[in-house]
Amino acid sequence: MENALNPQAAFYRVARLNSQLVLDGNWDKPAWRQVEPLTLTHWMGPYPSFRPAVQAKVLYDNEALYVIFRVEDHYVRAVATETNGRVWEDSCVEFFFSPDLNKPMAYFNLEVNAGGVALFHYKDPNNPGAGLPSVESIATIQRYGSLAKVIDPEITKPLIWTMEYRLPLSVLRPFSNFAQPAAGVRWHANFYKCADKTSNPHWITWSKVEHPVPQFHLPQFFGVIEFT
Repeated sequence: MENALNPQAAFYRVARLNSQLVLDGNWDKPAWRQVEPLTLTHWMGPYPSFRPAVQAKVLYDNEALYVIFRVEDHYVRAVATETNGRVWEDSCVEFFFSPDLNKPMAYFNLEVNAGGVALFHYKDPNNPGAGLPSVESIATIQRYGSLAKVIDPEITKPLIWTMEYRLPLSVLRPFSNFAQPAAGVRWHANFYKCADKTSNPHWITWSKVEHPVPQFHLPQFFGVIEFT
């Protein structure tokens, strides 16, 4: 179950979706109810005055991955409105993954702010000119958040928000010779929460990252997700 690059990698089993899933941000709906969550517990940088509680769940079928985050938060903002904008400066949940184990340092990063605006890149250190997913292909990543698209001024009271999305596998194929999700297939991945420019900046990870300052773009610390 280990990531050869990270013997202490976190591990999560991704169940197959066997029913219809309609995106509505509902953490407790039937499709998600029996799915075990993963929890983000590792903090990077200085501890914030308020520490959000963050969980995620993942499902898959032959066509897509489905991800939902649940955040018990306090200081929430979302001002980035353009695709591939500076969403990480907002209240933001992130899924980084390396689906080709023959290229463990090449990865996708999907970052979605609390308003549902996405940044989606592909990075391959051995092929920096590989290109990026187009704005049109990113638009096929369906998203549903429980909050408004723009949150400005910042919400400064406790609240729970969710972000749910469907990531079509077709978006990945131009960039990666990835292993098709199926029972026993493993990818490397990490899940993050950040809020760089809120009044309560913080950086949380699922699989622990050893780095002196907050930095998520370190695939050597990714955990392992195994499809069942």
